[in-house]
Amino acid sequence: MSKLVQFVKESYAELRKVVWPGRDDVVSSVKVVIFSTVIIAAVLGLVDVLLLLGVQAIF
Repeated sequence: MSKLVQFVKESYAELRKVVWPGRDDVVSSVKVVIFSTVIIAAVLGLVDVLLLLGVQAIF
């Protein structure tokens, strides 16, 4: 049980050392993720449509 308590204390001490990002950094990162997701979804949608048209042309 003492090892568990020691682990929790050390974990808490390490978390206090973490430099958490500010609100501006988080908002900026979220914008990049959303933009990237939309672009990748559009590209994959276009590839899907082109492959569908190709398969329909063959059959």
